[in-house]
Amino acid sequence: MSKKKKIMQLWLMICICFSFLSGCGDKQASEKSTIATIDDIAGAKIGVQLGTTGDIFASDYEGDENGTEVIRYTKGADAVQALKQNKIDCVIIDEQPALAFCNKNPELQILEEEFAVEDYALVISKENPELLEQVNAALDEIKKDGTLQAIIENYIGDETKGKSPYQKDETLSRENGTLHVASNLEFPPYEYYENGVGVGIDIDLMQAIADRLNMELVVTDMQFDSIIVSVQSGKADIGASGFTITEERKKNINFSDTYTTSKQVVIVNSGSGAESLSFAEKFEQVFLYNNQWTYIPKGLLNTILITFFSGIIGVVLGVIVSNVRVAYERNDQKNKLIVFLNAVFKLYITVFRGTPMMVQLLITYYVIFAHSNISPLLVAVIAFGLNSGAYVSEAIRSGITAIDLGQFEAGRSLGLTYGQTIRYVILPQAIKVSLPAIFNEFIALLKESSIVGYIGLMDLTKAGDILRSNTYEAFLPLIAVALLYLIIVIIMTALVSKLERKLKKDARL
Repeated sequence: MSKKKKIMQLWLMICICFSFLSGCGDKQASEKSTIATIDDIAGAKIGVQLGTTGDIFASDYEGDENGTEVIRYTKGADAVQALKQNKIDCVIIDEQPALAFCNKNPELQILEEEFAVEDYALVISKENPELLEQVNAALDEIKKDGTLQAIIENYIGDETKGKSPYQKDETLSRENGTLHVASNLEFPPYEYYENGVGVGIDIDLMQAIADRLNMELVVTDMQFDSIIVSVQSGKADIGASGFTITEERKKNINFSDTYTTSKQVVIVNSGSGAESLSFAEKFEQVFLYNNQWTYIPKGLLNTILITFFSGIIGVVLGVIVSNVRVAYERNDQKNKLIVFLNAVFKLYITVFRGTPMMVQLLITYYVIFAHSNISPLLVAVIAFGLNSGAYVSEAIRSGITAIDLGQFEAGRSLGLTYGQTIRYVILPQAIKVSLPAIFNEFIALLKESSIVGYIGLMDLTKAGDILRSNTYEAFLPLIAVALLYLIIVIIMTALVSKLERKLKKDARL
């Protein structure tokens, strides 16, 4: 059988598997919900987006005598996807996003009875009362001249939708600086991606406010539960993501005047109306519609950059830290500098190996660089590089201690200094011995970079999340992301194998 035929057969098998798995998902979503009214929620599995008012309201049911369970998701789209697959019984969420979700998923429906009524406002740090005053003045102006109503009608309503898009004022000098806004672009129609650009009611509203303040608008997309922290720490000036005013939130943040009223509603799975799409149709919907595939290369580039530069930092730190620790262990304890550095590096290794990478990333972004405009990409490189250095240093230290002590003594007897012996005799052998462990750390580094979405950076995983949020299709985006990670790991494995063969060949020479 020719190689071409084998490839064609493999591709056919993959397509059949994809179609079968997609079909299984469609069948699973056909079951009808038992929730018909708000009273039926007690005892159900409720899906909510973490940190939203839906989460707050649903918490009142949690732990009741009926056994109500609240399942919290980082994105509303994830809760909707779980509802489609009958993993939960209902979703409590804002009305307009609920309408958008149901519009794209005919099998879902909203209960007629509203769950709660709420007002939306922008969030601003308590340490910035001057900005709060300016924003409220701009909001008042936008309300009076009809701009706010036009923005809302452009995204809501069958007859008015798309007829009054807000146009940025290109004549302004923007001399008052930059207005940094944190948002969660997975919440249509308030904020979402369209053709690779952030759009929505809140985004247009913030552009109108920036125009009134003669400032340049910069929007950072991040997880919803990170927005208030970002504003508090000074990483963003304003949080705009459909925030409801609550007494609990008022303790930590200031709210602007309200700009719209919304409702909390309950979405259930009606069990009917679901469209059964072929694999080709789903592929077109997920990747080709509005060129949504372009999110993948953007995220992939950041993933590669973070892994590459963090890996370099990790190796450099690893070499330095491991040599200091080995020097201390080999009875160089009379040198006060070595003793001090060993204590510092030992603490560094303990901290970075003993705490989660997520916590380290958030501390680096929101605490260490709290009042700095440093790029999130650079923050990620620094955080992951420091984490990697702790693991690489232990791998190299193990490699150094694995080298027979006689080789070190032989180098010194030949007149080499301590540094020359380490550099020319011990370290090359130690790195070769440590190469598998270092390579495993690079693979872990690649996969751990998937959390950078929490600081407003798009990586490969975040790109997949955007596709899932836009299409409510989980299978294809997740498979695409997984395959790309796998391909990168395979390439890295091949490169390291080639390097190992070269090192073995050089050793024989």
